[in-house]
Amino acid sequence: MRKIVVEFIGTFFLVLVVGMCVVKASTEGAAPLANLEHALFSDLAPVAIGSTLMIMVYAGGHISGGYYNPAVTIGAWIRGKCLTSDVVPYIVAQIIAGLLAAGLTLYLKGFPDVQPITPKIGPALVAEFLFTFALVYVVLQTATTKATAGNSYYGLAIGFTILCGAYAVGDISGGAFNPAVAIGITTMGVSSWENIWIFFVAELLGAIAAAYTFKSLVRET
Repeated sequence: MRKIVVEFIGTFFLVLVVGMCVVKASTEGAAPLANLEHALFSDLAPVAIGSTLMIMVYAGGHISGGYYNPAVTIGAWIRGKCLTSDVVPYIVAQIIAGLLAAGLTLYLKGFPDVQPITPKIGPALVAEFLFTFALVYVVLQTATTKATAGNSYYGLAIGFTILCGAYAVGDISGGAFNPAVAIGITTMGVSSWENIWIFFVAELLGAIAAAYTFKSLVRET
């Protein structure tokens, strides 16, 4: 149970920071749009988001693994570093955390009117696949191998992967790289429900590809 609680806490704060950075607060007499391309890439929001993931990984990694992401959970399971019995509870906790963080974001922002982004399917699939692959690959290489055991940089590497991905392709796909984040931003209205499959398909395939790439490169149990 303590591992599930840690996964919930880390995912909750990650999605909350994403929402608080990209959703504009409602103002009296106006209903501002949460324009992701403008809000996320005209300031330092990716730094805040990547830093949040970093600190939560450092805070809870020694207890649960610090995945905070269903895609990372699946990748770690394929790699053999997440128990089969933990996979479903982790993913459920991560999704619930994303939903609650989205609800709290809307409450704190005054339930604004939000204009969802309209990504192009092909580029969005490729962008989400590539940087979910990168994220899972970095997690496995820095936090699950004997060669890097005991290092103090794994959280920084993981957080900076999200930061780089957000700056690189966030204006193409929304820069979720995480099904829990995808559910969160969709609940907030930043992305539409009809596009949720883009995130799920690309991120699942990215996680699987990263896990098997890792296993082909690193010969250890």
